[in-house]
Amino acid sequence: MNNRETPAGRSLVGRSLVGRSLERREDARFLSGHGCFVDDIQRPGMLHAAVVRSPLASARIKSINVSAALALPGVVAVYCHRDIDTGVKPIPLGAFTPLPGFARFLQTPIAHDRVVFVGEPVALVVAEDRYIAEDALELVEVDYEPLEAVVDVHASREGKVLVHPAQGTNVATNYSVSRGKADEAFAQAAYTRKETLKVHRHSAVPLETRGLVAEWDATASMLRVWGATKLLFRNREILSGMLGLPEAQVELIEVDVGGSFGVRGEFYPEDFLVPYAARRLGRPVKWVEDRREHFMASNHSREMECTLEIAVDADGIILALRGALMIDMGAYVRPNGGVGPGKVSQFMCGPYRIEHAAFDVTALITNKTPVGSYRGPGRYESSFFRERMVDLAAADLGIDPAEFRMRNLIRPEQMPWHAGSLVPGAPPTVYDTGDYPAVLAEALQAFDYGGLAPLRGKDKDGRLHGVGIGCFVESTGGGPGETARIRVSDSGQVHLYIGSSSAGQGHETVLAQILADELDTTADAITVFHGTTSYVTKGWGTYHSRSVVMGGSAILLAAKKLRDQILAVQAHKRQCAVDDLTWGQDGTVRSRDGTLAVTLADLAKDAAADPALQEALEASATYTSSELTYTFGTQIAHVAVDPATAAVEVVRFLTVEDVGRMINPAVVHGQTIGASVQGLGSTFLDHFVYDASGQLLTGSFADYLLATSTDFPCVEALSLERSKALSNPLGAKGAGEGGIAATGAALANAVEDALRSTGVRVLALPLSPDNIAALLRAARACKPPAVADD
Repeated sequence: MNNRETPAGRSLVGRSLVGRSLERREDARFLSGHGCFVDDIQRPGMLHAAVVRSPLASARIKSINVSAALALPGVVAVYCHRDIDTGVKPIPLGAFTPLPGFARFLQTPIAHDRVVFVGEPVALVVAEDRYIAEDALELVEVDYEPLEAVVDVHASREGKVLVHPAQGTNVATNYSVSRGKADEAFAQAAYTRKETLKVHRHSAVPLETRGLVAEWDATASMLRVWGATKLLFRNREILSGMLGLPEAQVELIEVDVGGSFGVRGEFYPEDFLVPYAARRLGRPVKWVEDRREHFMASNHSREMECTLEIAVDADGIILALRGALMIDMGAYVRPNGGVGPGKVSQFMCGPYRIEHAAFDVTALITNKTPVGSYRGPGRYESSFFRERMVDLAAADLGIDPAEFRMRNLIRPEQMPWHAGSLVPGAPPTVYDTGDYPAVLAEALQAFDYGGLAPLRGKDKDGRLHGVGIGCFVESTGGGPGETARIRVSDSGQVHLYIGSSSAGQGHETVLAQILADELDTTADAITVFHGTTSYVTKGWGTYHSRSVVMGGSAILLAAKKLRDQILAVQAHKRQCAVDDLTWGQDGTVRSRDGTLAVTLADLAKDAAADPALQEALEASATYTSSELTYTFGTQIAHVAVDPATAAVEVVRFLTVEDVGRMINPAVVHGQTIGASVQGLGSTFLDHFVYDASGQLLTGSFADYLLATSTDFPCVEALSLERSKALSNPLGAKGAGEGGIAATGAALANAVEDALRSTGVRVLALPLSPDNIAALLRAARACKPPAVADD
């Protein structure tokens, strides 16, 4: 935006805030303890809710007796399925990849005659305080008839045990997608290889668990819900429909959010139950999830198995990929449950010039917690499957892994690259811009890849060293649109209202930078309000790394509209042409002859007596686009493996990603480092494990391990601005999810590279000491290297 003149003569020479690493303005209140999170919300006469959850993965509910719970002093109400007087409707699918067949397996907010996973809501207790509500849970008597559970996708596919007998199948969806002629390409290939690979079940664990405060204002006939995030307008639509209320009578209010990563903000059963109780009782109701509930009931993700084949010609060029995917959906299909299955096939070919591909995708229902989206859904999984096959093929062909990738990357002159239609009902995938070979080359140089060659596979001080690469493409943006509203307050402060939600990404800083440039003022002159459904007429939320791409573009449109309105009113007032006025430094309207200099503060004062000016000081705009932007990145890992203990040290990990344009480089850097560490933890530590009866065995921090601040000290990020997006006025591509996309792939490639002398093949995640030790034992026993199972 530097060195650009607007039609009104505004110049931003030397003043642009976009591209500068301003400190995050949010951090001051977070670090000083002045943030306002959902558990900080207190309302007069507020009650507290707790959820009775099924202790069994599969059972028939014979009866529920709540009399003892209701008799406990302080208990106000207990609601079961039979008590919901509005009727219990299923939670509908979201707009993202509603794959065929999914609508048969929707979850209702509360169980009726059957439970199908540990943690499923059976009743809601409402009491005067949380302690009483928790005590009352133990007094709700549920008579269960245990039934056989199915926790394995292969057993689920056989269908001997049906999770939902009325559907007659456990197959949620099954479809085939393709581009080109994969079978013909395989028939002509000089080299082929086929492997079965697995990604384990895990998910995000935000610092703050889910929570809600709901209040029914009978006087205004308005339901207000605090604690919503991510998809507020969509969730308002769902909630109003389930309660039988007009959308105008439901307000979802966003407060500070302690992390999301895709897991928070989807519509869960509690998003209906808590507002329902508040409306029925006429008193505010608060519910905050405890950590055990989070592990049991919030969305899981990632669990997939892929049998994948690669075909390569005599020159080391990948001709085709084909494979079969099996995805464990858990017990129900939740609103965004289709994102992972859809994206894993969409991105299976990744950044390579693969003209021929064919995939069969089967999503199966099991007696586990349902799945949803989690940072980089489908990208983490597809990158692991593809990049492992790339490394295996390179090793078989005697080609260095980096060279093999360089031969096959999409070239800049081939952009835009048409990657085919590999998701049912979705438009074709078209990579917009990028110089993938240049980015890979820069990553290799930054990591000193060539210099590490003598160390790879070698023993140094009792540990074997290895280097692994993972390349990825990440889609960002996503329509249909986003709305921004700008209002100049009475004091001259600029208030920006945006439909995007914030879960800690830095929206209040980054979006202020964009608007400050457009109004040629300081970021301190702008206050950003985000998420809440009363701020703008329509918002689409925060997902798919879209807030800058879509929300930032809406800000540009609204700012131009505001400037044009103000200049038009001032021109009319002075009886001059609009071209005689300029929008100058510090948001000042100036006349070219130097006789006028009016600041926003001056305009705000004058507006009290000027209705036309008052109206001009507010503007709204919606940016719409169906085009996605695509980043490209490379992740490289150097690991040292102790073959005696199976312990892995990450010596160094680097993420290099071309994000088009950075609004705030420091924020992008922080997001990338955070995503990379999250991916490292996901690959080595995070793991949901179930027993044969469907009991979750890793349901606490004693069992489900997370990375600490000292586990991975050598994580680096290099963000590039090589290839700007062409589809939005900022030229921006999303950032924040790419850092997790190929972590599993790069680390698995590095571990196998280190253990090359042992014959170990890494075909499954996580890379836990138990799994690596099992592979080493199998190799030492001269058995074929096996996939490490749970």
